[in-house]
Amino acid sequence: MLIGYARTSTLEQEAGLEAQIRDLTALGCTKLYQEQASSVGPRKALEAALEFAREGDTIVVTKLDRLARSVTHLGNIIASLEAKCVALRIVNLSVDTATPTGKLMLNVLGGVAQFEREMMLERQREGIAKAKGEGAYKGRKPTARAKADQIKALAAEGLSMAAIAAKLGIGKGSVHRALSEAAAGAVATSTDLCH
Repeated sequence: MLIGYARTSTLEQEAGLEAQIRDLTALGCTKLYQEQASSVGPRKALEAALEFAREGDTIVVTKLDRLARSVTHLGNIIASLEAKCVALRIVNLSVDTATPTGKLMLNVLGGVAQFEREMMLERQREGIAKAKGEGAYKGRKPTARAKADQIKALAAEGLSMAAIAAKLGIGKGSVHRALSEAAAGAVATSTDLCH
């Protein structure tokens, strides 16, 4: 059986998830697992796919970065699949661990991918340090705090935190934080008036 696994990091990548599902279905995957989760967070659909796979099955992903977060993680996944006699196919790399060449290619590509990511992070850190040294680095703009007035106005209209978050394109936690800060500010102001 071909078992497809599709993942995107965020809800904004809906089209990417649909494209993966379409490709996996076209390849003949009869069972599909999908999720929108960060590569570093818990991934229940991946765990379910690995648990479901039986001897002779093949787990299919469109790209390597949809599956593993690091070479170590990839190694763990491959080891658990090998223990169950389950193969792994990565479509865009034409890699299939059902063959010895496929296993070798996967190990080489995983090492290259991790090296590339570490180099990118190192360049990013160097760029940030240089910008800070020149006084040009301000960091990421606080999007939710910039919308605090809109959040308060929508809350005053009776919208729920989820509705406000959806309307402004921010997280529900950010809405909660902005409303809590506004409430704390109001309490501090009323306390000042009492003294």
